[in-house]
Amino acid sequence: MPDFSALLLAIIAIALIFDFTNGAHDSANAIATVVSTKVLSPKVAVAMAAVLNLGGAFLGTEVAQTIGKGIVNTDVVTGCPPLVLAALLGAIAWNLITWYYGIPSSSSHALIGGLIGSALAFKGIGTLNFAGIFDKVILPLLISPLAGFLAGYMLMLGLTWMFLRSNPRKVTAAFSKLQIVSSAFMATSHGLNDAQKTMGIITLALFISHQIPEIEVPFWVKIACALAMALGTSVGGWKIVKTMGHKIFKLEPIHGFAAETAAALVITGASILGAPISTTHTISTTVIGVGASKRFSAVRWGVATNLAIAWIITIPSAACISWLAFEGFVFSGLIK
Repeated sequence: MPDFSALLLAIIAIALIFDFTNGAHDSANAIATVVSTKVLSPKVAVAMAAVLNLGGAFLGTEVAQTIGKGIVNTDVVTGCPPLVLAALLGAIAWNLITWYYGIPSSSSHALIGGLIGSALAFKGIGTLNFAGIFDKVILPLLISPLAGFLAGYMLMLGLTWMFLRSNPRKVTAAFSKLQIVSSAFMATSHGLNDAQKTMGIITLALFISHQIPEIEVPFWVKIACALAMALGTSVGGWKIVKTMGHKIFKLEPIHGFAAETAAALVITGASILGAPISTTHTISTTVIGVGASKRFSAVRWGVATNLAIAWIITIPSAACISWLAFEGFVFSGLIK
């Protein structure tokens, strides 16, 4: 049995708290449309999302590998567990701020920003893996919202043409059922991508603390992270459900199906490639794309602009909080 220090146990506990807040914060991404279109009741939708988040967490470790060794140079940060603690505190703080105000910002980028900020506070820019950050963070940051918009726009356009002459009531009835499938797909893809981020941060902490010889996710870490995210999802983030489901674009079942299916496809593809993208970015832009396919004026672009601003400031904001947390550790003597 590994000899875990009190500090390492605290890091693991806080990482699981982050995973819980991630599940609560991002649960809306999987179920907002299916709730707002009244296809499922909130309780049933949350239960379904929690179970499928749990299952999705076991489907891969590519994203965990990126978080564990693709953001910071592990050989430089080895021996400094408080670096991971400061990163988590920054990410959790930003998650709570945006959750309180109902802003669907990115938990993923909050965690990445936290790692960047605490690493910079530790030993400057030499701690950062710039190639990994560019390939796995910056490019997906730019591409995934665009991919989400285009996927939502094209899929909705195709469905519109396909059912142009169909009876509207029959179409609504059919997509009310199909939206349950698309919501389930979205919940599974969310677990696949987002739960792995906490797996990666705990694995990094274990490696830095010399508890494991390489960045490979232990099975117990998978179980703990999957359960924490599922529990967080069961709590839900209803302020964000309201933003996602109503404020951007008034959704009907066919719109919800298109948005969820498009987003799940983009998220699953990114997960296979090991890119820790934002499920929030992706589902937001697919909803915008679906709305724009009807007519551009159908989208409340003011809300969309506010979302974009939140996305842009998440990484630097979380980085600043983590940097301050790390400096606080130094000042308090936790880091010598």
